[in-house]
Amino acid sequence: MTAVDPTQPLSPYREIGRAEWARLAADLDQPLSETEVVELRGLGDRLSLDEVREVYLPLSRLLSLYATATKRLGEATSQFLQEDDSTTPFVVGVAGSVAVGKSTIARLLRELMSRWPGTPRVELVTTYGFLYPNAELERRGLMERKGFPESYDRRALLEFLTEVKSGSGEVRAPFYSHMRYDIVPDATVVVRRPDVVIVEGLNVLQPPPAPNDVAVSDLFDFSIYVDADPKDVEKWYVDRFLALRQSAFSNASSYFNVFAHLTDDEAVATAMGYWNDINMPNLLENVMPTKHRATLVLNKGADHGVESVMLRKL
Repeated sequence: MTAVDPTQPLSPYREIGRAEWARLAADLDQPLSETEVVELRGLGDRLSLDEVREVYLPLSRLLSLYATATKRLGEATSQFLQEDDSTTPFVVGVAGSVAVGKSTIARLLRELMSRWPGTPRVELVTTYGFLYPNAELERRGLMERKGFPESYDRRALLEFLTEVKSGSGEVRAPFYSHMRYDIVPDATVVVRRPDVVIVEGLNVLQPPPAPNDVAVSDLFDFSIYVDADPKDVEKWYVDRFLALRQSAFSNASSYFNVFAHLTDDEAVATAMGYWNDINMPNLLENVMPTKHRATLVLNKGADHGVESVMLRKL
């Protein structure tokens, strides 16, 4: 039995530095090419092959171990109950601020986990699809709070995840268009009982609104919080807005096409307005306080690279 060091503060997490974490996958082959990494990288992210090898390859291996162990426990439980195996998909939640890189991480983990023998079928669902349509947000006076917990159809998200964790053969989620900045009617994302479902979104680790309610995270088998200094995230957000002005915003059908012709100073001022009025308050009030609910925390530095990992003790 390991003695407790009285000089160290007690914590439910192990904190693992970047170099130590990277050594955990030193004997693993890099499964992705540089071209694949570039295609997975989100706008503004600086994801490199080294980052994939040193941070996300060991993380995908850990997730694979958890998923395999959970499946074995499910099979053993079914045997104990003398019934057919009813093991359901392993569900991973990925949370964090706007512009912190969680979407890139979710896409990357989908690719990496699908390369492991025990989890070949991995699906990714984002909570954008569970935002209320813009017309409903307008009706409720919530368009200026899009992304806050109350702007999501929490009941629909819970029903979706409940069906997934109940072993349903096919579950559908609404489809969200970033170009239209809205839900697309009659379009859906279909999940057909994969080995793993990754659920990515701002508020997936929110506690339930009432003590007797179910939290979305109650239906996760593992959860990840992507953490960074808010000042760094602010810079990444503004940089991403400027980059989008030159790309997606320039599309005539884009909801944000009105920003395409802003000067640099105007674009920075507009981005800072959105950050200060919407995204920073949401981060500080709703997103950041959920960090302690995660199984694992990725701590990012100013260069977008992960500097350390915090893993909850079993």
